[in-house]
Amino acid sequence: MNKVVTRFAPSPTGGLHVGAMRTALFSYLWAKHNNGKFLLRIEDTDRERLVEGAVLEFESSLKWMGLDFDDEIIYQSNRKEIHKNYAEKLVSEGKAYKCFCSKERLKDIREFQEANSLPPGYDKHCRKLSKEKISDLEANNTPYVIRFAMPEEGRANWDDAVRGKMSLEYALSDDQILMKSDGWPTYFLASAIDDHDSGVTDIIRGEEWIPSTPKNIAIYEALGWEVPRFAHMPVTIGESGKKLSKRDGDTSVVDYKKKGYLPEALLNFLVLLGWNPKTEDEFFSKDELIKRFELSDINKSPAVFDLKRLDWMNGQYIRKTETKKLQKIINELYPDAKILTLSNFDRILEIEKTRLTKLSDILENTDFYINLPKYDPKSLIFKKSNKEDTIKALNLVTKALAYFTLVTWEEMSIVDFENVLKKVVEENNLSNGDVFWPVRFALSGEERSPSPTELLWALGKEESESRISKAIKTIK
Repeated sequence: MNKVVTRFAPSPTGGLHVGAMRTALFSYLWAKHNNGKFLLRIEDTDRERLVEGAVLEFESSLKWMGLDFDDEIIYQSNRKEIHKNYAEKLVSEGKAYKCFCSKERLKDIREFQEANSLPPGYDKHCRKLSKEKISDLEANNTPYVIRFAMPEEGRANWDDAVRGKMSLEYALSDDQILMKSDGWPTYFLASAIDDHDSGVTDIIRGEEWIPSTPKNIAIYEALGWEVPRFAHMPVTIGESGKKLSKRDGDTSVVDYKKKGYLPEALLNFLVLLGWNPKTEDEFFSKDELIKRFELSDINKSPAVFDLKRLDWMNGQYIRKTETKKLQKIINELYPDAKILTLSNFDRILEIEKTRLTKLSDILENTDFYINLPKYDPKSLIFKKSNKEDTIKALNLVTKALAYFTLVTWEEMSIVDFENVLKKVVEENNLSNGDVFWPVRFALSGEERSPSPTELLWALGKEESESRISKAIKTIK
């Protein structure tokens, strides 16, 4: 156990949700912090619940987040015979047994336990069968599962990397099924075998797995293997303090990508759900996280999934990202968006990215760049101005802008346009409100929009002059 090896082992029964991605992230960071390996294993032994395309989604989501796994993907289904051999070995050593109980009998047990307020679990009936009875049942081809014979006394003790010394009685766990009647292994058997064969040293998972840990430890001990280290992360809850739901943000990583969240932002947000960097810094690169990440810095208390904070963080990352890179991402995410057909989209994105929370916002808040909305002419007049000064200002701005050629306009900066409008104000006894407000409204038709100087720069000479001309005719 000198070299740290971790694994992410999702079941392909659905999409990869952010909670599972946090598990993958912590496992990845711990492995890379120790120059170890991060493995991807697909736990596909539940053949009835497999979802087509799930594995491809797992791969693409990990790649998008920058979590590259080592070696080839491990498919549990390819190791079925290995699992079966170990199950039979445990039976031959008296550490597991064949259970011939029918579904009807198991149902009766559950109903009896519920009616009498007894703890749920198998009653170990078949654990007490004689060899003769077992031979008779086998001779009649009675279907059976293989159950693990949990120790009936003693305790499972482990030093949890997050929670410290922990201890639970073995007797609190029932005799877990290891091999189903169809010959497929269950999670408890397959995961232990695959973890051992892959050299996994650290199992990082949610705290909801704590009650199952004695079962895991007992199987390792029964097989004579060294028990890996467990690290149980705190549960993630919604802002209401209850279990995380779709309403709180518990959706797939793919959904976050489609909405326009950047992988760097989601990664940074997820790592802070439980991990304490012991600093006031809020933004970390992946390399910084690898360098600083320690399992001992994971909190025990629940982590609150605050969507507003994720939105804020994503907006910060959008502002820091080069416009050309954002443009490429938007093109890939929303290839049919009308705004992408505009020749000046790069300039639109440059000024709009300071206002974006998600990249998808560019599709919802920017229609006025394509078609100027209809507006009440009175909206052109600043609240402290009047119709006459507004018309005067728009005419003067038109005259000032006419001085610049198409080529010159393209070379001008936002500051240059600001100087043009300021000059109109200063030389004509007008206020900023007289000039800046009507120009901005003429260009956007919106009460909330980028500044008039940003719009002049983004829209270009012909479109800007056309919109201001229409505004003058409208107000007259």
